[in-house]
Amino acid sequence: MPEKVSEKVGSQKNGNGANKYAVPALDKALEILEFLAAESLPLSQSDIAQGIGRTNSEIFRVLVGLESRGYLLRDEVSGKYRVSLKLLELTRTLSPVSQLRFAAQPEMEALAARLGQSCHLSVIHQGQLMVVLQVQSPGPVSLSFNEGTLFPLLQTVSGRVLLANCEAGRRAGLLGKELQKRGPDMDGAAEVERSLLSVRDQGFELRTSELTDGVTDCAALVGQPDGATIAALAVSSLTSVVGKKLEREELVRAVRESAARISASLGL
Repeated sequence: MPEKVSEKVGSQKNGNGANKYAVPALDKALEILEFLAAESLPLSQSDIAQGIGRTNSEIFRVLVGLESRGYLLRDEVSGKYRVSLKLLELTRTLSPVSQLRFAAQPEMEALAARLGQSCHLSVIHQGQLMVVLQVQSPGPVSLSFNEGTLFPLLQTVSGRVLLANCEAGRRAGLLGKELQKRGPDMDGAAEVERSLLSVRDQGFELRTSELTDGVTDCAALVGQPDGATIAALAVSSLTSVVGKKLEREELVRAVRESAARISASLGL
């Protein structure tokens, strides 16, 4: 029976820093796809080789393979290559929310067991915060958020974390709609923007709930700031418990660590 591989991914490198499990042909294929995807015009074999720091002979067979599988298209006259829409078609078969739920479920179950508190995962949907996954506390008493429930972005810790980490243009649009509902003056809008940038800088937010008395929420970002796919992982606890049975620093650390592991499992 073959031995089990027990090394962690981060340790799969040799003394020179190179991944000892690297597949050269795969590396070349990904380099080519990433390079061409970033270019606006079709490119020749020589242009591609120069662009990724390879020789023509190194990439010839890889180009042929990518073309035969439909990932690259080659012009019959110029012989130049461009990326096809096949990668886009592949991504369309994946539901971002389904992928988030699948990656987050085991980590959230571990988080709930670690803290003895319920946790939930949320995304921005049609200008509001939507809960897409909840894991109940293992204890006899817990706070519950039904999946699919919608909440105002600015009035929730998860919503503020998501707003803070949106791409600037999207944040401005969402924030404008939120502030319109409240009817604040310009100074109020500037103050909200500053508070969101503070959340973005620290990477999490811990504060009492604006929607439920006696509840303290802690949320951290899943994904990368300005990323196309972001979510917020949150734990809601009775305020009387936070600082007593559940230390605030431990709460923040646990939520941030779990969010980071979910991000890593999604490749974000």
